[in-house]
This record gives sequence, C-alpha cells and structure tokens, in this order.
Amino acid sequence: MRASASWAIRAVIAVTTVSVVAACGSGNDDGTSASPADGQKLSVVATTPEVADFVRNVGGDGVQVTQLIKPNVDPHEYEPTPADIQAIGTASVVVKNGVGMEKWLDQTIDAAGFDGTVVDTSQGVTLRKGDPDDEEMAEGDPHIWHNPLNAKIMAENIEKAFVAADSGRADTYRKNYRDYAAKLDALDAENTKKFDALPADQRKLVTNHDAFGYYIDRYRLEFVGSVIPSMDTSAELSASQLTDLVAKIKATGTKAIFSESSLPPKSAEAIAQQAGVKVVGGEDALYGDSLGTEGTPQGTYIGAEEHNTDTIVKALGG
Repeated sequence: MRASASWAIRAVIAVTTVSVVAACGSGNDDGTSASPADGQKLSVVATTPEVADFVRNVGGDGVQVTQLIKPNVDPHEYEPTPADIQAIGTASVVVKNGVGMEKWLDQTIDAAGFDGTVVDTSQGVTLRKGDPDDEEMAEGDPHIWHNPLNAKIMAENIEKAFVAADSGRADTYRKNYRDYAAKLDALDAENTKKFDALPADQRKLVTNHDAFGYYIDRYRLEFVGSVIPSMDTSAELSASQLTDLVAKIKATGTKAIFSESSLPPKSAEAIAQQAGVKVVGGEDALYGDSLGTEGTPQGTYIGAEEHNTDTIVKALGG
C-alpha cells in the first residue's frame, strides 16, 4: 500500500477508535459470534460489491448487509471511513474477498474492536500466482471471482459462516446457497458456450490491468497484455512497456483494448491509437474490480459477468 494511503487509514482509525469501541458488542464474552435475537436479522458487513452480492444471495431476508466499497470504486486504492469502522464494530459477521484485496481491513477491524466472525471467502480457492514485483500481491492473484466456479466456493464459505452464526435460519441459508450455486453453474456453462463459438485465434485480450487471469484461464483466452502491467491499479506503464505492448498488439492481430468501469480510459485510448485498434469502453467497459450501479443488471455478479462475456465475444468476433 502506498505511504499516503496508509497514513490516511491510520488517521481515520485514530479519530474514530475511541467512540467506536465504546459502542461495540458484536460477540460473546468468549470471543465467539453472538446469534441474532429471534426475529432480528444477522448483521453483516461485506467489503467489495462482488462479496456483498454473494452475501445477499446466500443470506436472503435473514441478513442486514452493509457494503463498504461502492460500485465503480477501485478496491486497490480504497480508504476506510469512520462510518465503515462503526459498521464493523456493531456487526456480527465481516465478509471479505481475501488474497490481499482489502489491504486496509485488518487494522480497521482492530480499531473497531470487532470480535465476531471474519469470513475469508478465498479459503479453498486454488490461487493463481501473485505479482512478484508487488509484495502486497505476492500472496496470489486476488481477482478470484472472475471464475464462476471460484464464486461458488466463495458463496459456500459464506453459507457455512451464516449457518454457524445464525443456526435458526440454517436450512434457509443452505437452500439459498444451492439455488445460487445452480445459477453460477448456468453462468459458467453459458460463458463456455459463447467462447467455444469464437475461433481460438481471435480470443486475445488486452485490458486496463491484470484483473482477468482466472477468467482467461477458465475460458482459454490469450492474455496479450494490460495498460497497467500489474494486478494492482497503482502501478504505472513505463515508456518501454508501452512500446512493447503496442508492438505485441500489432504482432498478435489483437482487435481491441478493453477499458474497465472503475478505471479512467485515457491510457487505453492512447495505446489503442498507436496500435491502430479500437477501445471498448463507456457503457461497454468491462467490470474488472467492481460491479455496475445498484438496480441495473450489471449491479449483480452474474449480470456483470454476462456483460463482460457478451462484450468480449462481440468485440473480438466482429
């Protein structure tokens, strides 16, 4: 994490810790999570839009969800607010993506005095190698949700935690998970069908940053390169890397550069102009680190992934 961001987080924590700790009480005296009283919803804090969507699908009407990171906000550069600390301090369960995506979360949890359950949804997911040039990404590639089969594992981790924290609704959580898992299987099957119809030599992908590794592996795409040559959006493209990327786009016959909804498209547009290819952006921008606006189809995980697949197939096959 960059020094300025780390300093900002510490400043927020210092200002809010005293008042938040005084209001805490999310767990039992033995450190275990307290079940909600009869008729009350399980209080859950979810970090990213993707994780929050999994929580809503598994939890249904039984959970009250506070989502920390809003749509189209870059999670790599996120800084927690006093409201975030207060929400965590009064929650029963905190659900995170894991794999270093929420670099700010541990100290925020400590500041909130949270003593409930923390769910790391990445547990059980086979991780891609991290970024060797970024020690904070060395744990692995954090963009695990871009493979729907990983999303199933993430949702199952949430289901197990909810059953343990709120046993009175255990059967409901289990049923919600089974129903959602079936939808994720259907999404994966549709993605596979769409890419199978695209000739292998046209499945070449250039994106804003290296966020689609699990997606590329799952659907047998060729990763040509990224505008930001890192899994973390704070990295910058050097002049030599820019020249190399332009040359690679031309040499491979790549048709397009895909911008992302949570990142500015200017660099992608500049590279596309030099390489003589189109930029896919605006309403067609991919959802790499975020979901769309709440209430839209792309505001859900499944809707965003369907959008990504349809956009990529249309642009590369056209």
